[in-house]
Amino acid sequence: MIRHIVFFSAAEGASVEQVRDGLMMLADIPHALHFEVGRNLGTDPISGPAPDLVVYAEFADEAALAAYKAHPIYTACIARVRPMREMRIAADFTASGTP
Repeated sequence: MIRHIVFFSAAEGASVEQVRDGLMMLADIPHALHFEVGRNLGTDPISGPAPDLVVYAEFADEAALAAYKAHPIYTACIARVRPMREMRIAADFTASGTP
């Protein structure tokens, strides 16, 4: 299983809810086993830049993740969200216990 985690911060002048609404478009892509967008609770005491939102998704394998990223909704989401976001940091990894 592949876990896909992406952190976002809203750009100045954009609302976090607008960015979240745009990211929720991704929920309509059928390749994820699990998908959610959550607001960062901001409970970590270490100072510095912090994301506003976290996208978390699980995929059966790398092919499913690639299909997700190739889907037209993914492209439309990028077009909608990119102008409203400042930071984007992504990470993909194989879940423990899976090849």
